[in-house]
Amino acid sequence: MINFNYETDFVLANEKAFQQWLSSVIVSEGKKEGEINYIFCDDEYLLEINQQYLGHDTLTDIISFDYSVGKELHGDIFISIERVRENAKDFEVSFEEELLRVLSHGILHYCGYKDKTESDEMVMRQKEEEKMKMFHVEQPKK
Repeated sequence: MINFNYETDFVLANEKAFQQWLSSVIVSEGKKEGEINYIFCDDEYLLEINQQYLGHDTLTDIISFDYSVGKELHGDIFISIERVRENAKDFEVSFEEELLRVLSHGILHYCGYKDKTESDEMVMRQKEEEKMKMFHVEQPKK
């Protein structure tokens, strides 16, 4: 089950569409969906987690804690909405596109993809692009 939690005033407009998309991303990687919690927060909240649990004193857009067992994915994914907005401006993409990238990024880590080396990062970016194309929101019928 994919859950969305909010520690900031941001709220996903269509949670169900995002849940279905993330579920399909998991299946597309040959994995099973366990309990995955997304926690949307601000920079200060995520910085505190980064300092306390990872010993890093830097801002980041995402931190994921992986509790997966075998092929069943479980974990907590913290996302700074402030960082996503800032990165969208820096990369000259829409907020929605950058949000999809970050949402898929956490799942891809659980699937075993890394991003510490240049070659790993290239594979991660390709996978993010592939998964972002899977997102579709049904438009209301007129």
